[in-house]
Parts: sequence; C-alpha cells; structure tokens
Amino acid sequence: MEKQVIQSVGFRNICRDGKVVGFQLKIRLPYYRGVFLSQIKPGSLTIDGEVFTKDQIIWRIGGEDYTPEQMRGDWKTHWNPLEPATLIVQKEGGLAQGYHDITYGYCVTHSYMPPEMEAASDPNQPEVVFMPEMGHHLNHRRLLIV
Repeated sequence: MEKQVIQSVGFRNICRDGKVVGFQLKIRLPYYRGVFLSQIKPGSLTIDGEVFTKDQIIWRIGGEDYTPEQMRGDWKTHWNPLEPATLIVQKEGGLAQGYHDITYGYCVTHSYMPPEMEAASDPNQPEVVFMPEMGHHLNHRRLLIV
C-alpha cells in the first residue's frame, strides 16, 4: 500500500455488460489498530469539482458491500489497516480518461477520545488540529484513469 490514504492502484471505471456504469477508488486506514464499521463517519467525495454525497458511495470491505447506513449499525465487521477499502460510485459513463483531482474525507471514532471532540468532527472539513492517527482524514490526490 502507498502512504497516501487515497491509493493510485484501483482507481478506474467500472464496466458491466460492456457499458461503463461508474468508477471506484481505494483508500487506506492510517490507524494501526483498525476499526469496526460503526466507528466510521463517511464524508462526501469530490472529483473535479463534482460532489458525490456519502449516500452515493458504497464501501467494499472484506469483499462485502456496505452503504453508510449499514455501516452505522455494524459493530461486528472490522476494517483491517492492511486492507484498503474500495469506494464505489454509480455514474453513467464513469470518468473521462485523463487526470482527476480527488478529495475525500472520513472520520473515525475512538473510545479514548472525548465525545465532544468526535461529535464536532466533519469529514468534509479540515480539522483545526491535524491528527490523522486520531481518526480525521480529509485527503487530496490527483490520479490518472487510462
């Protein structure tokens, strides 16, 4: 895996029955212990200025697909930090070939952090104090689809 949260491997369009129906990208978890899905607070994905809300994004972890609503109530499924998650977005025609500017953020809760701090975390906004190991990850990357 790469050091960046947004991985370059796995960024591609998705084809079904010979037709491009969307795209995917992979992200990693920089927290060394991993988290349960209920600890993840997904944010919006922005690609070249186009915003895809958290409800338009499916998370694939461990070969299974989850909506944000399903993740919120799932306290059994664990996201291992050595396995990237795949984010899947339905978009007719997918993304054009070429470079794309990507911004994606998510927050992760921890039992040892004050609830007030975590309640105020917005996965779509940078934190005042940057501590990615504490669960806030707003990331930017420019990647190529060929």
